[in-house]
Formats: sequence, C-alpha cells, structure tokens
Amino acid sequence: MIPEEYLYAIALRECSLVGDINFHKLVRTFGSAEEAWKRAKKEYNITDGIGKKTVSDIGNVNYLKFAEREIQFCENNNITILLRYLNELPHLLNECDDCPAILYQKGNFDDSLQKISIVGTRNMTAYGKQFIGEFFETTKTSKYISVSGLALGVDKEVHEQSIQYKIPTVAVLAHGFHMLYPAKNKRLSEKILEEGGALLTEFNSSRKPDRENFIQRNRVIAGISPSTIVVETGFGGGSVSTAAFANDYNREVFALPGKITDPYSQGCNQLIFQNKASAISTIKDLVDSLGFNHSKEKVAELFPYCEISIQLTENQESVYQSIKANPQVSLDDLAEMISMPSYKILPVILELELLGKVKSFSGRQFSAI
Repeated sequence: MIPEEYLYAIALRECSLVGDINFHKLVRTFGSAEEAWKRAKKEYNITDGIGKKTVSDIGNVNYLKFAEREIQFCENNNITILLRYLNELPHLLNECDDCPAILYQKGNFDDSLQKISIVGTRNMTAYGKQFIGEFFETTKTSKYISVSGLALGVDKEVHEQSIQYKIPTVAVLAHGFHMLYPAKNKRLSEKILEEGGALLTEFNSSRKPDRENFIQRNRVIAGISPSTIVVETGFGGGSVSTAAFANDYNREVFALPGKITDPYSQGCNQLIFQNKASAISTIKDLVDSLGFNHSKEKVAELFPYCEISIQLTENQESVYQSIKANPQVSLDDLAEMISMPSYKILPVILELELLGKVKSFSGRQFSAI
C-alpha cells in the first residue's frame, strides 16, 4: 500500500505552474506535500519566490483524482515511486538543484555501485560500436552500473553490451511507463529488467515522448553519475545537452574524438575544443580516470596499442613540457611562459589532448597526464 503522502506529491507536481524547483520550495516550507496541498493556496506568501499565480490551481480535486489513478497504475505494474524530499532518489541526482521531485522506477537499482553514463548519436558508426565493445570488455570485472537513454544507436549498444557482460544497466526514459519508445527496444527494456537492471522516468503515465522531454530526460542521465562519456554526436546533438548538464553539475565528461570530417565526431571534437570534455585517448587512460582497478598487464594484453610511443612536434613538446612543469597552469600564464599568443597555444593543446598527453579543467587550466 503506497502511503497517502505520495498521493499528494503526485497531485501537487501535476499542478500547471509547480515545477520541480517550486515543488521543492513548497514542501520545504510546509513540511510535506499534503500540508503544501492544503495550505499553499492561502499561505503562499510565506514561501520565497512563490506568487499567487504559481499556486492558483493547487487544491484542484481533478489532480487528486489523477494521482489516485497514477498510484493504482504503479501498484498494478510494480512501479516504485521515489520522492526527492524524502531522500529516495539516487544520492548524486539528489544533489542537483533541478532534479526531479518525483522519480518512477521499475526493476533494481543499487545506488551503492559506481555509475557511468554513456550516451551518443542514434546514427552510431562502426567506430563508436568498436569503442563501446572495447570499453565493456576492459571493464567487465568491475562493479558498476551503466546508464543510458534506451534510444537507438549508441544507447542501445550500451545496454546490450552491459547485458552481455553481466553489468547492471539503467535506462532513463523520456515518457511514462504506459508505453515504450522506441517500440523496437521493447524487448531490450524487458531484458534489462530480467538481468537485474532498472528503468527510470520522471514522467507519469499520461506523458508521451514529446520532443522537449528528451532534453529534460538528459539531465537525469547526467546527474545520476559522477562521469559521462559521449561516444559520438553531431553538432547540436542531444548528447551535447547531456554533456552541458554534466558540466553544470560539476561532473566529469569524456568525449571520443574523431576525424573533423566525420559528422558524428564533430560534436565530440567541439566539446573537447571548448574544454567541456576530456579527450579519450586510450581505453586504459579512460579506465584509470574513471577509477576502475585493472592491472596494467591485463589492459596491455587487451589493447597493446595503448602504450605506443608518440613523437611530439617542437611546438607540442614546448607546450607539453611547460604544462608538465606547472600543473593546472592557466592559459594566460602558459602564454607568458613560452612567449606564444594564447590563440596559437589552444590548437596545440587540443592536439595534445587528442594524443592523451594533456587534460583540461574549467577556467582554461591544464595539466599533463
């Protein structure tokens, strides 16, 4: 039996002007969703940033009736309702100011395990597929959960490889549990649950996969994990928004670089160039950055090309040695050290990032790897 507080939470969140942030303000002020439902319309002025218009349809009996149907739907379909203000959301997601007030879950989610979000284009190439396969082969003995969005292309490959290697996987949906989009992945969603993974969504059973829901969904994918990997994406692809959310949440972002002529590498290259993602140079370096424990011998056996010696150009060597001698050096300081304009240094740093020699940080700071 689902407690009555969940009924009021669903009804309150359904109100037209009560989004996730306003919901949290109201519950924090009144102590519970039930109290906010009963008192906010008359006492709204005691809540900072909440006006009369925001609370105008709180108390509407139709929202309570909807919430009753929603709870019945959840009980009938083994769906767990998670409330942020009761600290029931995954702990990292709960840290995000704009995280969902309510999350619906099917299946199992072990929040104690490390999470890695992996996203990318629906138009995955052989290059992206190979990278995903090699990543899961290398990390198959590690304990973690993969997170993606159950779309076609990269997302689908991530979930399938996770299942193949017995790694729990979580799919974050852009619609309610009354359907599955895209329909082609319905069997995959069932397999995720059968293999001990989970499906998550912030959308109730009345919500269809509208276009704007996918961007909203991406913030959950970014917020739930300490690290996000962008495999392939074009300029302005949905995965770019996931990386942007991850940056906003102060999470690590990694991007797989590619040829500048490859349309589905251009978004990744841009993220790297703009210092919004670290370039993935080798699987070994990525695995080390994620904190997975693997012996050097095992990784070298799987990927012998990881340790290939790279000959740097004179400019690359000069920039690299200066960064190596001055960890987290700023671009301006670096330009002064080597007497080279910053606009000439940036392309060299990008080359070094692509070679796996340098890592960038926020504020245009750099360190040698």
